[in-house]
Amino acid sequence: MAAELVEAKNMVMSFRVSDLQMLLGFVGRSKSGLKHELVTRALQLVQFDCSPEVFKKIKELYETRYNKKGSDVAQPPPPPQHRAEALPLHSSYDRGSAVARTLPTTNIDYPALYGKYLNGLGRLPPKVAKPEVRLVKLPFYTTLDELLKPTELVPQNNEKLQESPCIFALTPRQVELIRNSRDLQPGVKSVQVVLRICYTDTSSPQEDQYPPNIAVKVNHSYCSVPGYYPSNKPGVEPKRPCRPINLTHLMYLSAATNRITVTWGNYGKSYSVGLYLVRQMTSAELLQRLKTIGIKHPELCKALVKEKLRLDPDSEIATTGVRVSLICPLVKMRLSVPCRAETCAHLQCFDAVFYLQMNEKKPTWMCPVCDKPAPYDQLIIDGLLSKILTECEDADEIEYLVDGSWCPIRAEKERSCSPQCPILVLGSSDVNGLLATPNGNGDNGKATADVVDLTLDSSSSEEDEEEDEEEDDDDEGPQPKRRCSYEKGLVSAC
Repeated sequence: MAAELVEAKNMVMSFRVSDLQMLLGFVGRSKSGLKHELVTRALQLVQFDCSPEVFKKIKELYETRYNKKGSDVAQPPPPPQHRAEALPLHSSYDRGSAVARTLPTTNIDYPALYGKYLNGLGRLPPKVAKPEVRLVKLPFYTTLDELLKPTELVPQNNEKLQESPCIFALTPRQVELIRNSRDLQPGVKSVQVVLRICYTDTSSPQEDQYPPNIAVKVNHSYCSVPGYYPSNKPGVEPKRPCRPINLTHLMYLSAATNRITVTWGNYGKSYSVGLYLVRQMTSAELLQRLKTIGIKHPELCKALVKEKLRLDPDSEIATTGVRVSLICPLVKMRLSVPCRAETCAHLQCFDAVFYLQMNEKKPTWMCPVCDKPAPYDQLIIDGLLSKILTECEDADEIEYLVDGSWCPIRAEKERSCSPQCPILVLGSSDVNGLLATPNGNGDNGKATADVVDLTLDSSSSEEDEEEDEEEDDDDEGPQPKRRCSYEKGLVSAC
């Protein structure tokens, strides 16, 4: 009897929709619904109510299907041995780490019925394997399980708005991982079920990209989707940050099945969706990982400096040194963890702490120095510059020399703008002693500057001069304007 049940299940799994409807109609069951719903009913029928009449009907439908393919087939081929991997199931059911959920009193592999159908696709894979859509790895998300491989969103009609349903169930191990994970913030677990959407392109790993008019409904509630960034430039459309959509807070964290419906706009471009169980990381955790595996030895950094400053015989210009700032170009503060991408051609570093924090809020992964891609897996911590930062605390810039050594470049002190002459304090009793003649020499043999004393009362001397001028005017007539008697002297206004 057990062998007959297995044979019946294998034949049912190879049925088309019409065959399933005929079987369910034969026993008086409902024939409406998508294919995966019909398969579920048929398997339940085989497991619990497989009478000899039902088994005979299944065998009759199976033989009829294969006899139509050619009259030369005398005997129908043996029923295919159904395996979970023959359907587009998530990989966690194929690995021993995630045990498929089964009912305690039956042997039906119910997870084989969930997580595989999107747009009613439940067919066996074609003989020629097509290349699969791949998504780029995200530094802040560590994939634990693949619940649904990237599956293309296929329009069902000519309407602009399309709906694509997906039904799947979590295993007890996955539910336990979610419940026992720590809270990143109130109501947000670190282990999450996320939905990722991208273009259907198998040439290279794809970045997350939302289709127009996207809406995601989990069970009976709509999930929030990241909105658009406002644009301050005229004529520039606002951009939407495309990132994984967290569905965990709307899911049933139990043995119950979850239904996800993706609403999207059909405007010619093809999109694929995937479901993943992930662990979300923080910038502090990524920094600690970088410190563990991403530090470049100082000697290797020194060899890189020598390579940069090596004399090029074809060049007419010889580079004797290169300056590197100890200030982070992102926040204009002194570097704490000097970092740069392995692919960058410059020696200038930025601060890994602030770089990771900024990409945690808005992931761009662009080098702030050369404006070229600097992804997380290509970041290195400069061991030589880290050592310099601890040894040189009183300078904000250094210079690497051709031999790999370095020297600090300290800021030059501001030059004084006051003249090189004695400074007189107004009202001082020593003013008369400090006054020097215009052509006199100081104690050190150098000519001293002429100084005008502004403290002396010059009213009496001015009156005497005016009287002498009046007498001269009477004798000689009008005189030209009097010039300053201090020639080549400096007047200190300090």
